[in-house]
Amino acid sequence: MIKAGIIGGTGYTGVELLRLLAGHDQVEITVVTSRELAGTPIYKHFPNLRGHIDLAFSAPDTPLLAECDVVFYATPHAVAMHTVPALLEQGVRVIDLSADFRIQDIALWEQWYKTTHACPDLVAKAVYGLPEVNRAAIADAQLLAVPGCYPTAIQLGFLPLLENDLIDRQHLIADAKSGVSGAGRKAAEEFLLCEASESIRAYGVSGHRHHPEICQGLMRAAGAPVKLTFIPHLTPMIRGILATLYAPVKPGAEVTAEQLQSIFEARYATEPFVDVLPAGELPATRMVKGSNKCAISVSYIEDTDTIVVLSAEDNLVKGAAGQAIQSMNIMFGYAEKTGLQVIALSP
Repeated sequence: MIKAGIIGGTGYTGVELLRLLAGHDQVEITVVTSRELAGTPIYKHFPNLRGHIDLAFSAPDTPLLAECDVVFYATPHAVAMHTVPALLEQGVRVIDLSADFRIQDIALWEQWYKTTHACPDLVAKAVYGLPEVNRAAIADAQLLAVPGCYPTAIQLGFLPLLENDLIDRQHLIADAKSGVSGAGRKAAEEFLLCEASESIRAYGVSGHRHHPEICQGLMRAAGAPVKLTFIPHLTPMIRGILATLYAPVKPGAEVTAEQLQSIFEARYATEPFVDVLPAGELPATRMVKGSNKCAISVSYIEDTDTIVVLSAEDNLVKGAAGQAIQSMNIMFGYAEKTGLQVIALSP
């Protein structure tokens, strides 16, 4: 039985961790922290957990964290890096859902996150928690950096094309739409119902902090630098990401729709949480809502010699908490599906 703690249990990612871990038969949640709600029963803040989790929030400095086998950080960026070293020294395995340990280039991380990294020496030791790429390394990880939601959907869509050297890696485009929960649980005017509802808008057009993380992963797959135009959009829904990915075929390469379908099916044939749809079927966010699945389709536009990949996921599950638990299962030797066999919600 794994004794698990969660630091930062009041945000959307935190409650999603609680929801999924409460149904995991190999996990005992022993501590959940919140500075503001210390002493408050968790079910008082999240009524959906009434009868499932009988704990009160603890202060972040509680010694109970050091008694855990694994601690999840569901905190804002630039928070985990200040306390992760102490937990690692006490033998606790750490799964960080923020961006503190994702980007290997420290100067690049500091440029995008506008602060000095508190423990740059640990970044090189952190394992990037994308199971479809790093399964073997995840098994031995002491510090895991869970990928961002956009990076997960985009990397899973492009990987088979880059690994097979089929596309012009200098002209990749990712047009991605996300639900409002991707912005976190905070009071901000732009995320109010009257501002976000019945509207769709682009943001981060001149640069988004997930961009270097995505390029880092794509470069590893390609074995060479890539150039990506990434434009995120905010859509009037709570959950979900739909990424439409465009990749021009590499000069001299010949592809067919049937060939591409076979490549994607072969790449993800043994992956429990990547669903390559049959030819002609297209994913939608409702297909994966509440589940740890990433649904993918691939099409070939012959007129422009362009491959189009559609990748859909729940940003709070496969894009965050579910992927963290999937990696935890790998780290502790359990079947990857344990605690994650949740069927997508419909409607």
